[in-house]
Amino acid sequence: MNEDLRQKLMTIAVAAIADSNKELSILDKNLRPVRPGLKLVGPARTVRCHEDFLTIIQALDNSEAGEVLVVDSCESTRALIGELFTSEALRRGLAGLIIDGPVRDIESIRGLDIPVYARSFCPCSGTTIKLMDEQIPILCGGVEVKPGDILFGDDDGILVASEVDLLKVIDNALAIEEAERELLRKIKLGTPLIEMLNFKEHVKALKSDINSSLQFDL
Repeated sequence: MNEDLRQKLMTIAVAAIADSNKELSILDKNLRPVRPGLKLVGPARTVRCHEDFLTIIQALDNSEAGEVLVVDSCESTRALIGELFTSEALRRGLAGLIIDGPVRDIESIRGLDIPVYARSFCPCSGTTIKLMDEQIPILCGGVEVKPGDILFGDDDGILVASEVDLLKVIDNALAIEEAERELLRKIKLGTPLIEMLNFKEHVKALKSDINSSLQFDL
């Protein structure tokens, strides 16, 4: 992954990228961070398995530092990772784990400095008898994720895009965040938000069936 892009993404919110291109794919809102406050950025290493975590062991062994392990559990009901796998991911330098399914050892995982997203929690673990698919296109959170796609997540959710698409929007996203910081600064000084937007002109244009967009007016 482009290191300059990675560093820039680590400084901004997922919402800023989403605002820069509203067509980018967002994983299902029910994939939530086990430990809030951590940011996830990295290329996908994909796994497809069901009620069995043997393939995840293999994927961890094949993984490279900086990758995000992304698992399509095919609607598994049993936990596919816990403290051991998360600790191994941390040791290997992975950027995070996204499990579209259950995880366990939640209290322990919350003490580890690596982002983990999951759909649910379950104390019962899966089996280890089926070696399934790795490094193929999968569905995670209702979105296709291909090996090498960039996952970008924070407490708001997870975005997936190609590196090329992210490079196209990163500078605009940084500009959006800078403008919002200025808005917040002025709000704290007492300036009403509506005075810093082209709100009246925008509404007037809409009422006249004229194309318009709401913009900052700093």
